[in-house]
This record gives sequence, structure tokens and C-alpha cells, in this order.
Amino acid sequence: MTIAEGTSRRLITSSALPPPPVVARIPLGIGGLGAALPPTRITNDYLAAQVETSDQWIVERTGIRERRVLAEGLATSDLAIAAARAALADADMDAGDVDTLVVATCTPDQPLPSVASFVARELGLRVAAFDLNAACSGWVYGLVNAASMMTAMGGRASLLIGAEVLSRWMDPADRTTLPLFGDGAAAAVLVPGSGASGPGLLSWDLGVDGDAADLLRVPAGGSRFPATPENIAAGGHYMKMQGQEVFRRAVRTVEASCRTVLDAARVDPSEVVLFVPHQANARIVDALLPRIGVPATKTMMNIERYGNTSAASIPLALCEAAAAGRLADGDLVLLAGFGAGMTWATAGPAPATSVTR
Repeated sequence: MTIAEGTSRRLITSSALPPPPVVARIPLGIGGLGAALPPTRITNDYLAAQVETSDQWIVERTGIRERRVLAEGLATSDLAIAAARAALADADMDAGDVDTLVVATCTPDQPLPSVASFVARELGLRVAAFDLNAACSGWVYGLVNAASMMTAMGGRASLLIGAEVLSRWMDPADRTTLPLFGDGAAAAVLVPGSGASGPGLLSWDLGVDGDAADLLRVPAGGSRFPATPENIAAGGHYMKMQGQEVFRRAVRTVEASCRTVLDAARVDPSEVVLFVPHQANARIVDALLPRIGVPATKTMMNIERYGNTSAASIPLALCEAAAAGRLADGDLVLLAGFGAGMTWATAGPAPATSVTR
């Protein structure tokens, strides 16, 4: 397994415009970012040798050209631990500085205990630690939850990880889902902010449309349909998705959520310097951008290399944006996720700084 190097240190700082009193603001900074990616790359041509598909078909419909797949014998916690260590190194911090650990994932090592338990064991942590499952919205859900807990508890730092091994849930005969998903992890070290004009989340919007819960699911393996030989033989442990309806709802829901967050922060879309959407499908993002008034030049995309990594996709994109120098002092960053449930989560626009050690 190869691990991405820790990116340069950065802190979220205030906007030039102070947030109005109506904004539910959390003082918060990001002290470090880190990522972990399996070395194995699976190309579209490789998949085309297994199922009825082609590189052109996949790229035209999704924008994906390859994805990473974790080796047998390794699990979600292995990626999460590696990403956590990279983020801590980037922040010049030790694990002992962390008061809270949150792992956003929908692909845990096992039903219980949590992935956070294994991460805590490996890092030597005895702190509040838990998993959060909001599917592809999970990391942004985790951002708001971890920041809120840190503020309420007066903590020194919170470690927020998004980690997924979705390749284990793919039906090798289903060409509609097999090309979409990949494995990976990324983490952020959250640190407290201070002052009315200090670093922080300006606004956020979290939600779920339970009426759409069956559009994207893994039916077997839980309490309703246990992992019996019969359920496994029927393929119930593989992901099932109604792709066209997910597409339609994603565009509509994320548009509304982004507008809610921007309006609450009293920020015009033109002021957003970097938009980091969940990397699910390039066509979803293409349809979304003109609706929210953010151009492609201000949007961070890496789906062509990693596919959909669910809760890991937004922090992976943030890591790459920082490494590419796309985060600068005073920049307003908007994060938006959507996924199974159907959940949505938008946060920001959080002002960001890139500070080189």
C-alpha cells in the first residue's frame, strides 16, 4: 500500500467579510490533511475484459478512467490508520494531542466494533471515538459533528477520517455499478478557532430523504436480511443502485442545499474560490455547476483517477487541492456531499489558508 505524502500545513482562517449574526458559526481550523490510497489501479479496459462495457462507455457516462482497489487481507481500518498518520504528520501533531476521533465510513471492517476502535488502538488513543455512516455525505456530516463536539468539550484537536473499501461490495457481473466505485481514505486534523472573525464554518445544511432509501443499498448483511448462505447466493451482499433516479435527485438536492448554505452565510456564488463536491459522477457535477453559479475552473475534480470513494471522496479532493496550491489565505471553500439514504451534506463556505512549514 502506498501512502500519499502529507501536504503542506494549512489553517482555515476568516473571510474578509465577517459572518452576520444569523449564521450558525463554529470556530474551527484545519491543521493538517493526509491521504492513503492502494497502489493497485484498475482501468476501464481491465473491467471491459470482465463485463460488457468499454472505456468510452464508462468515461462518457461517468468521467471515470480508473479506480484504486485494496489488496486482499487489508481492510478499511488499514487505510484509515495510514491517512490519520499522514494528517497528524502534516499538522506537526502527535496522536496524544487528539481529543476526538470520528471515522466516516459505510464499509467497516466488520459489523462491530467500529473502525474507529481499530484506529484508536493502533494510534494509542483513549478518547471519544466512533464511526459515522451517512454514506457519501459522511465526511461533511462528520465535519459538523466533530467541530461541534470539539467546541462543546473544549478539545485541543479532533481527527476526522473518511475511509472506504467499496470494491468488496461490487457485483463482478454488474456493469452498472462495477465501474463506479473505488477504495481510499483521507483525514483532517481539526483544531479550535477563536474570535468573531477567526477561522470557522460559516454555515451548513445536513439532511436525508428517507423515501429514497432504497435507491442505493446493500440489502443483505444486516438484521433484516442476515448474511445467510441463501442471501449471499442471491447476491444480496452486493450494492444495488437505481442510477438514473439517483442522478436526478442528486442534482436537485445538492443545488438546493448549496443555495441554503450560501444564503445563510450571505455569500454570493461568485465569492466561492473552490467548490469541492462529492466525486460520484462527472455528469452530475456538470449539471450542478450552472445551477449554483460556480464555474468548472473553481471546482476540484479527481473522479477520473479514483472513481466514487464515498465518504473519502471530499477529503481526498481537499488533499489534492492543497497539494496543487489551490487553497490560499482568505479563499472561501464550499463542500457538498450526497449519497445513500438519500443523505445530503453541505458545509462552508469555510475560508481557507495554505501555510507552508
